[in-house]
Amino acid sequence: MNKDLLLVLALLVLCITLFVRNRPRVDVVALLMIVALPLTGILELHEVLAGFSDPSVLLIAALFVIGDGLVRTGIAYRLGDWLVHRAGSSETRLLVLLMLMVAGLGSVMSSTGVVAIFIPVVLGVAARMRVAASRLLMPLAFAGLISGMLTLVATPPNMVVHAELVREGLAGFGFFAFAPIGLTILALGIGYLLLARRWLGSRDAENGEQDARRTLADLAQSYRLSERERRLRVRADSRLANQALNELELRQQYGINVIAVERQHKFRSLLLMATGNTELLPGDILLIDLASPAIALLGAYDELGLEPLPLQTSYYSIHSHVLGLAEVALPPDSELPGKTIQELGFRSRHKLNVVGLRRNREALDGLLVDEKLKTGDILLVAGAWKEIHRLQSLGRDFLVLSLPAEVDEVAPAARKAPHALLALAVMVALMVSGLVPNVIAALIGCLLMGAFRCIDMDSAYKAIHWQSLLLIVGMLPFALALQKTGGIELAVNGLVGALGDAGPRALLAGLFVVTALIGLFISNTATAVLMAPVALSTAERLGASPYPFAMIVALAASAAFMTPISSPVNTLVLGPGHYRFGDFVRVGVPFTLLVMAVSVAMVPWLFPF
Repeated sequence: MNKDLLLVLALLVLCITLFVRNRPRVDVVALLMIVALPLTGILELHEVLAGFSDPSVLLIAALFVIGDGLVRTGIAYRLGDWLVHRAGSSETRLLVLLMLMVAGLGSVMSSTGVVAIFIPVVLGVAARMRVAASRLLMPLAFAGLISGMLTLVATPPNMVVHAELVREGLAGFGFFAFAPIGLTILALGIGYLLLARRWLGSRDAENGEQDARRTLADLAQSYRLSERERRLRVRADSRLANQALNELELRQQYGINVIAVERQHKFRSLLLMATGNTELLPGDILLIDLASPAIALLGAYDELGLEPLPLQTSYYSIHSHVLGLAEVALPPDSELPGKTIQELGFRSRHKLNVVGLRRNREALDGLLVDEKLKTGDILLVAGAWKEIHRLQSLGRDFLVLSLPAEVDEVAPAARKAPHALLALAVMVALMVSGLVPNVIAALIGCLLMGAFRCIDMDSAYKAIHWQSLLLIVGMLPFALALQKTGGIELAVNGLVGALGDAGPRALLAGLFVVTALIGLFISNTATAVLMAPVALSTAERLGASPYPFAMIVALAASAAFMTPISSPVNTLVLGPGHYRFGDFVRVGVPFTLLVMAVSVAMVPWLFPF
């Protein structure tokens, strides 16, 4: 083991350690490696930066945009409604249809995005059917992972392995090369989870949620907003008149949070969403949320020059065409736990107001702006529907869990759903036919989405998960550095020395185990980047075809079933499903072994040695 290899391995161990600690963020770690590797003198600058022009990176970015187009046009949500209708009252039928639908959608768009879309659907259906949500959310996550085994573009590891084959001067995998194995694993997964669901919860619903599609009034009632809602008119002599909200500090001094302003304009009434810059005028009617229902404000009303008005029903229901509510969870990699609601600055950053907080499935009385957030907390936010939809696109920062039924009336691009399907069909057809490279097919799909106005440029840029792209770009140079310093050869020698006498199938099993174990600690994309060269070199050493070895790495990279931190898909359902770490181990480890057995049996049959 030479000095250069030791240096590269030290950087790799440091990289993995930082990934496990998640400090700093994985994209920052990737950038640190991009800076560090040229300084070692092992790689040239152009070799380290080559990932930015890698076709697989551009392809993944384009697929994020395609997936967001399907969300914005409401296609994914319509499929959820269809699922509710077809499942009826049968939990078994629901689980089967759910896994088939999620796997199908995940084969052409981000599995993380698909799972995020279906979490609120599953929570609503489970509540209506009085089924424990935990019996459905883990099958949802597993289906998202299995979707990565169905098509070439289903998950980044597939494209990473495909790109490694191309770099070696070989033909890559076809669009449906993964499908026979993936469909077999999907069928086994459905059967397995129909049996294993008894380990995940009881028949009784775990919470008191009401309907499959709750309304604004339902959300307001569950967070007890009606106790804190008020309508107040600004009198002509009010000291609030002609002043901006951020100058008044009503929330800090009086516990008054202004959500919106009703204003008479000529012959019609307008509803203005409250921001810090909103200037109050005499005659304006303020829709407010009190910090606590116990606050007595009659004296404050007189002091501020405000006149209480009657409120017969929730103003969220009255103004549902403009004003919305949504439940928002903090994703696993969020940096927000530990901050107070005041420090979030929701109004200034996202033009939304935090009006409720749910902790341990219980809504807190009132809203304590100095309350520090904890992992697993769920926020209720209020504001314009367009801002709530914009929050959905910030999947790396927030996960919108629940949208009420009224959202159907304000879908941002619902009329463009047929056009989005056409763009998707064109992309898939071009990829399957091979008329153009996959990245060109995906870019054509993006351009069609834009031309049909299924998505605009701002939304397209926000849809791209830049963190994932930087992770790939930062890890790609490690494969080249290990190859230059003899690290790949060392790994191959160890693998062949340990399992070579047992035959090529044993080597496939060994590659699967090593890839799956590495994937417990770092992302499956980074795992594929590291293991793909090892797989190809192992095949070369044996004088065998590289395709079965490359395929086994891709499949193992998607087999992240064993822990809640193995994949973002698992982490997303951890909180809503109220799972423990051991739940994933108990259900995921046997299924991973089953997937390995199927893969080792089928891969040589489809891709002979």
